[in-house]
Amino acid sequence: MKPESGSLEVICGSMFSGKTEELIRRLRRATIAKQKVQVFKPAIDNRYDEVKIASHAGMNFDAIPIQNAAEILEKIDPDTTVVGIDEAQFLDPEVVDVATKLADEGRRVIVAGLDTDFRGEPFGSMPLLLAKAEHVEKLQAICVVCGEPASRTQRLVNNKPARYDDPVVVVGAAELYEARCRKHHEVPR
Repeated sequence: MKPESGSLEVICGSMFSGKTEELIRRLRRATIAKQKVQVFKPAIDNRYDEVKIASHAGMNFDAIPIQNAAEILEKIDPDTTVVGIDEAQFLDPEVVDVATKLADEGRRVIVAGLDTDFRGEPFGSMPLLLAKAEHVEKLQAICVVCGEPASRTQRLVNNKPARYDDPVVVVGAAELYEARCRKHHEVPR
């Protein structure tokens, strides 16, 4: 049974801030409440598992890999009440319309993703999702340089900060990225 009104929740922040962990926590709670849950992830994100979303800390949850946002509508079951979408910054701009449509149909849609890229600039469709969401939670990691709260994702190339004109999308984890505070985030031009 679907709730009377849907909603869009967005969990964002830098890498290593716990976005996927928080998404999994919410999905597990929905499952405990006997709600029908379906989870989607970009197929490009195969760092830990092909058919699960996984946190850096090792938590995971079954997921359907997709090439584009339209596949969510093709693969959604009619009785699904909670939809999870991880790493939304990697999906095409249609993810905004898909998430909105699902929420308009009465579903709870929970989206997680990086709000900014390694340059510190808005990433993909995340700014629009943030603007359309009823609930937004911005998480912070810990700066590896000073230990203060970190809101930035530092990409490293040969252990040096990536340059501004380097490619925006490079899938990786601790071998390529660090969490940094504003003071210690570097993007040479």
